[in-house]
Amino acid sequence: MRLGAPDGDRAAASFGTWSGFAAMCLGMFMAILDIQVVVTSLPAIQGALGIPPDQVSWIQTAYLIAEVIAIPLTGLLTRALTMRGLFCAAVTLFCGASAGCAFSGGFGDLIAWRALQGFSGGMLIPVVFTAVFTLFPERQQALATTIGGVLAVLAPTAGPLVGGWITETWSWHWLFLINILPGLLAATTAFGLLPRGQGDAAGLRRLDFPSLGLMAIALAALEISLKEAPGRGWTSPVALALMALFLVSGVVFVRRTLGRGRPIVELGEFRNPAFAAGCALSFLLGAGLYGSVYLMPVFLGFVRGYGALEIGQVMLATGAAQLVTAPIAVQLERRFDARLLSACGFVLFGVGLAMSAFQTPRDGFDEMLWPQLLRGSAIMLCLLPPTRLALGHLPPARVADASGLFNLMRNLGGAIGIALIDTVVYGRAEGHGLRLADALMGGSRDAARFVGLPLKFFDGRPLDNVDSSVIDFARPLVEKAGMVMAINDAWVMLAAFSALGALLSLAMLFRRS
Repeated sequence: MRLGAPDGDRAAASFGTWSGFAAMCLGMFMAILDIQVVVTSLPAIQGALGIPPDQVSWIQTAYLIAEVIAIPLTGLLTRALTMRGLFCAAVTLFCGASAGCAFSGGFGDLIAWRALQGFSGGMLIPVVFTAVFTLFPERQQALATTIGGVLAVLAPTAGPLVGGWITETWSWHWLFLINILPGLLAATTAFGLLPRGQGDAAGLRRLDFPSLGLMAIALAALEISLKEAPGRGWTSPVALALMALFLVSGVVFVRRTLGRGRPIVELGEFRNPAFAAGCALSFLLGAGLYGSVYLMPVFLGFVRGYGALEIGQVMLATGAAQLVTAPIAVQLERRFDARLLSACGFVLFGVGLAMSAFQTPRDGFDEMLWPQLLRGSAIMLCLLPPTRLALGHLPPARVADASGLFNLMRNLGGAIGIALIDTVVYGRAEGHGLRLADALMGGSRDAARFVGLPLKFFDGRPLDNVDSSVIDFARPLVEKAGMVMAINDAWVMLAAFSALGALLSLAMLFRRS
């Protein structure tokens, strides 16, 4: 069953339209890549600008808060500036903010420029998916979605490799300067080739500023609470206060927005079952995708001691699998029901996540290859069908607002998934380490094998009179092994998210049948 609107007599997109769309995808790719690239060089930035260690994470948090506020505003700004105008303005602003970041002389300057960078970059993802369903007839939308989707999910995978190479080859300034030339090229190309359209700039004068403020407070409080809760505790006063602020401002925002004739965000789209289901799948994909991209460097960096470039080289396998299987996903998407494909994609993605839940402290590229290849092969089946479920049946006038909400759900899924990963890993690692230590003192060969201790000292009988030097030697190995077990728990959690996506897709399929 096809869920998109029929083509009718709509003509195929011209070469110029495809070129303009490619320019939009380039701008989006740079914005997503920037997030992962900067992570790899946070220590270098911290040292150069004299940033306190407990404050350095705000370099990323400032970007993510501004990004998550900007994403749902894409529909409003598209109507006001046109799709072409919004993209060109956003990518130009992103380039300017990137230059500001590169030449920042202090922590405050960098945070301000990062926030501006996040706000402008946040609009580039939903505007690309808006273009898919407004520039192209249905028969070309699968290919356009694939191009945008591949770049959207490839950027987080390639980020550590690119960032590691830049960090080791040049200076941290180039993490931001590399955005400028491709960004300006994208803006110039899109301005010359995309349809002009007719904007409604007067709509900005009727902007509901109280609703905008409530939305910004709610989303910022949610992002900060997800950042602070794993370290402080989910029941700490700070986390509870931020969650309360999120809930109160969010409820007031929703009530106010649903009661207005010209809302800043069209929350009414969630009344559409297909759109709501597509957003739920986008949320679950975000948790699995961004969670796995976050969890692999945690293992490789903290357990194996890999540098940024080495981590990027290991993770490149996922991106290679995405590129190879993307054309296959396009053909499948044209021939089979979107809900069936989505179910298959989430099952494969979940299996790839679950395969990583059996890591040992000595695993490297070889052991991580097949789980990566399976996840990379499944990602496009988790992205293309839900995108069509959510956006493919909507009239063009409603796509921009819906695209903002759809992409917001994926980002929120990633933020919540990463917060839960931190909670699991850093909350369970110590307990796992203590249990391993007890097992070793009991003479467990299985525990010794997992930790990496010589098996000749373990025969199943309790150990007596262990020398303090032996304990000092074994302690770091046991602590690392405890962290690996906690990381494996986090992989199981991510697999559960993917299983929920498969069950939701099957439920939609059987309900329709």
